[in-house]
Amino acid sequence: MSSPLDRPEVMPTVTELLLARADDGGPGLRTADREWTWAEHVRRSAEHAALLRELLAGDAPPHIGVLLDNVPEFSFLLGGAALSGAVVVGLNPTRRGTALERDIRLADCRVVLADAAYAPLLDGLDLSGVHVFSLESWRAEVARHAGAELDPVPATGEDLLALVFTSGTGGDPKAVRCTHAKIAFPGRMLAERFGLGGEDVTYISMPLFHSNALMAGWSVGLAAGATLALRPKFSASGFLPDVRRFGATYANYVGTPLSYVLATPPKADDADNPLRVVYGNEGNQRDITRFAERFGCHVVDGFGSSEGGIAVTRTPDTPQGALGRVTDGVAVLDPDTGKPCPPADFDSAGRLLNGDEAIGELVNTTGPGWFAGYYGAPEADAQRMREGMYWSGDLGYLDADGFCYFAGRSGDWLRVDGENLGTAPIERVLLRHPHIREAAVYAVPAEVGDAVMAAITTTDDFDPAGLAGFLGAQGDLGPKQWPRHVRLVAELPRTSTHKVLKRELAAEGVRASDPVWSRCGDTYEPRTL
Repeated sequence: MSSPLDRPEVMPTVTELLLARADDGGPGLRTADREWTWAEHVRRSAEHAALLRELLAGDAPPHIGVLLDNVPEFSFLLGGAALSGAVVVGLNPTRRGTALERDIRLADCRVVLADAAYAPLLDGLDLSGVHVFSLESWRAEVARHAGAELDPVPATGEDLLALVFTSGTGGDPKAVRCTHAKIAFPGRMLAERFGLGGEDVTYISMPLFHSNALMAGWSVGLAAGATLALRPKFSASGFLPDVRRFGATYANYVGTPLSYVLATPPKADDADNPLRVVYGNEGNQRDITRFAERFGCHVVDGFGSSEGGIAVTRTPDTPQGALGRVTDGVAVLDPDTGKPCPPADFDSAGRLLNGDEAIGELVNTTGPGWFAGYYGAPEADAQRMREGMYWSGDLGYLDADGFCYFAGRSGDWLRVDGENLGTAPIERVLLRHPHIREAAVYAVPAEVGDAVMAAITTTDDFDPAGLAGFLGAQGDLGPKQWPRHVRLVAELPRTSTHKVLKRELAAEGVRASDPVWSRCGDTYEPRTL
């Protein structure tokens, strides 16, 4: 299998993938109440391309901001941008006020398209010089170009097609430059890897303004000639009914949707569905295993980010808890010295003994990989690319066989009693508890350095007083990794792409309104303010 970092001599374009479907009479796009063939999809894309040329002509960047759920126009716009040379900017509808205005200005949007639910978000913003369309008015404008000629502009793999904002879990989101090849190559690679073709249906419920849905959903279906089945927004209760209604054989995910679906009441016939492959990232091992068993499908959890500079390949011999084996050129380096970290040393129970030395930052030492830079943020580019190497901002460690284990983001690094700890290994241990559904570990101030704190969601049967006994039985949890404080929450604060906002949890610290239990010797007791 090709690595996501293997750059072909001739890089594919989304335009090429789209034109290959121009005479395809098979089903191309399906929603709950309508269907288009691929040939019809290409014609609608050509009509959108004609309108984009009209609106975005001139010297300014041809950028159109999109505030839409997963509606057909989003897919047509992506095709229209590929045919016209325009750039689609996925705007995050969870952003508000000046934050949303900042994103629109940063991305140089000349046009913003918003549906009825999100149009009020633009009220009161200073959008002088930006042409704002409602979805209804946009459809009317597109109708003027009915029957537009299919006349694609020349495109190369290096040409910009989309701007995708990072989740912003560590601050203001950055606009990641997504080229034609960065979108088309993983689509083609994954379609080939999973043997997808015209008889398959790709189910897309993750937001199309995010890289996961764009590269692991939309482009996969396009490359395979499979049907794109769009759901406006993810719904845990609607997942299995949608899979059956659309005949979905492939689905993508990011973050915790697997756990949300698993939380729905199980039924004896859950595995009676057409789903074959579910592909995504950031799922925990327990949920991956349970999901595959319950729904009778193959779940593949990869590793990636919007930036795309690091590749880790999961192979059948990947140990439990590991991401996979790093590809050539990917190393774990000490962020202070720039030197390679030594391999992880484990005891007989699987406990990491040398985390302070072994944990470092995942770095592509050969160059940027698929990272094409951020838009309008040269200082952020410089932070990622140092001395010709791509620094991912992700923490990890390698075992002696080159398998990589995720340790958290760079902002998740805790300093406990003079030792550096990653949050991800602690979260993995907490999620083994049969009554803990979700866990987020983060740092709060201690007398010296940091204290480990965890926010968890649980079943009704969870007993905080018994947590110490459970943790004490986990042989791979070191004494400094024990959470000093545990916060019981109804739900974790998340972005629209299901990433946990740990900075909000850390800011509230131990004085949160939720129940907080603190470690007292060999037990946990409720904390009183």
